[in-house]
Amino acid sequence: MKVLGIDPGSETLGWGVVEGENLKYKLIDFGTVKSSPKEKFSKRLLKVYLGVSEIIEKFQPDVISIEEAFYAVNVNVAMKLGQVRGAMLLLGELSNLEIAEYSPRLVKQTVVGYGNAEKHQVQEMVRLLLRLQKAPEPHDAADALAIAICHFHHAGAQNRINIAKLKK
Repeated sequence: MKVLGIDPGSETLGWGVVEGENLKYKLIDFGTVKSSPKEKFSKRLLKVYLGVSEIIEKFQPDVISIEEAFYAVNVNVAMKLGQVRGAMLLLGELSNLEIAEYSPRLVKQTVVGYGNAEKHQVQEMVRLLLRLQKAPEPHDAADALAIAICHFHHAGAQNRINIAKLKK
């Protein structure tokens, strides 16, 4: 299974591709799609959409694992984040990918063991879990990798539950 993790953002969207089965996985690649805050929002949304389209075409993932929306103090930021998430969900559907969504707290809990973990803690645990020499940067890409790793942990558990049900 190949998972594309997405940390949505309208200025910097993090992405990471991880491949494996159950709890055995490895890094394929990671990076960001950046756009300028000076651009009209619709242009930034298009840039993010096209950028992730290219990533999907290049790596052919089976699953897109995306961070759920979270509470934001600034309503405008929350709205823009929701629009980026919507574009990524639409892209996942158009690409016939399985879509998985995880809350930021669950991602941190799964990867770090603590739901209120700091950015640098997530980066360090991603480094350890993927056996990298240095922590992935920027943090947006590390977060995307954490979201992909989270899917391996939770999808594996769901698969084991489904298999157990079939054996009854």
